[in-house]
Amino acid sequence: MFSNLRIGGLASGMDIDSIVEELMKAHRVPVQKLEQEKQILEWKQEDYREINTSLRSFRDIVFDMKLQSTYLAKKASSSDESVLTATANPSAAPGTYTVNVNQLAEGVSKGSQSALADEKKDDGSTKTLGEQFGLSGTISFELQGSKGSKLFEFDAATDTIYTVVSEINDAGLGIKASYDSTLNRFFLTTESTGSEQEITVLSDPSQFLSDSDLNDGINNALQLNLKTNEVNKGKDAQFEFGDVADLTSSTNSVTVNGISMELKNTGSNVKITVTSNTDAVFASIMDFVEQYNNIMETITGELYEERYSDYLPLTDEQREQLTDSQIEKWEEKARSGLLRNDPVLSSIASRMRLTMSSVVPGLSSGYDTLAEIGITTSSNYMSGKLVVDEEKLKEALQENPEGVMNLFTYSSDNYEEMGIAQRLYEDVNYAMNRIIDKAGSNTDFSLVDNSFIGKRIKQIDERIDTMEERLRQIEDRYWRQFTAMEKAIQQMNSQSMWLMMQFGMYGQQW
Repeated sequence: MFSNLRIGGLASGMDIDSIVEELMKAHRVPVQKLEQEKQILEWKQEDYREINTSLRSFRDIVFDMKLQSTYLAKKASSSDESVLTATANPSAAPGTYTVNVNQLAEGVSKGSQSALADEKKDDGSTKTLGEQFGLSGTISFELQGSKGSKLFEFDAATDTIYTVVSEINDAGLGIKASYDSTLNRFFLTTESTGSEQEITVLSDPSQFLSDSDLNDGINNALQLNLKTNEVNKGKDAQFEFGDVADLTSSTNSVTVNGISMELKNTGSNVKITVTSNTDAVFASIMDFVEQYNNIMETITGELYEERYSDYLPLTDEQREQLTDSQIEKWEEKARSGLLRNDPVLSSIASRMRLTMSSVVPGLSSGYDTLAEIGITTSSNYMSGKLVVDEEKLKEALQENPEGVMNLFTYSSDNYEEMGIAQRLYEDVNYAMNRIIDKAGSNTDFSLVDNSFIGKRIKQIDERIDTMEERLRQIEDRYWRQFTAMEKAIQQMNSQSMWLMMQFGMYGQQW
């Protein structure tokens, strides 16, 4: 336990607080060095993790590049886009196909055949069903859709047309209701298209579901032209693809043999032509190269960034003496080059550069290096960037698209025999794991950071805590010493005053 009793110069007249503060500054220097070391480690950790975030995004690009579907891109054209439009999936076989669209898929839509009475009062409020349609009592009807049926009951004195809309929409019948206040018309529409879609008013002993009451009630009020138990069904699309007739679909978006079609109108003898889409493959490869260059620029930028060793993290006291702008400029220098010549990043960059210039053995399709299809390392080898001879790449894609695909996607259990993208995917995973081991991960939900830097920061925190406790002991010792001094001086002053009083008293007697 440390004493809280501190006498600050009352007897001596000395500024004990300032003296102790200056004495403690010297003792705090080792702590400040540890805090600066911790700050540098935290900055390094942030830099590592930012690189890992970039690698994670790049890995998604590389994953696509190791899939054969990326290189099997197809394109489709329609001879009559007013009837249908078409797109081709990678599985679509090149060729020309004839399509006849005999019927489009439709849902069911029933609307008021004429304008209804206005639902608004003069004051702008909404009329009740009774006020709008002249109905009274309980209005009931049972509605059936593709997902079930429900009996609805409404009070003509309190409910409004919007109550009807809301309850039908919330019933989950596969039917949607709406009211157009501009046109003053009520609509019932199925949520989807196809022959399974349905709108039916079922018979019921209630007053508004007999045939006569239905005509008097619903038809006269909502003008929907519905009859009791009359099933109103949607329609399936009907079309022919080549020599395959009687094809149907509940929607107008259909896929046959890898060709996706959007049916827009009926029509005959529409020609769909499917060809290889080398433009899409070319664009994918160019995007891959661009993203590769970006990640290499990020890594090499850290490796070769200038280090200013004289700029250490600022202490709290130093921060108080600088403006925000000065602090920002100082920290920019202090953070620069923290990963300069870092062995982890160097190994990552070297491994990726080696992959991009390597030979893929065992391929019989004509290309076994990226250079053969026009992708080479730039003259500045240290940058690790790639350059593309676009004409040569396009020529390779035209002449031997399978050879280009195999160069990137060839799969093997042996790393040395993998295709470029397959091998690079392994490289990126290796890089991410190395960085996680070194600096941890932003996506790690564990409360304990077991990375090298994480453990080092924890050790520094423990040392700082120990030293802070020691500093508190030293400061308390100083205060106890100065307090003792103050007490001694105060005692001496008291004795001196007593002696002076004694001498004064005897001097008067003489």
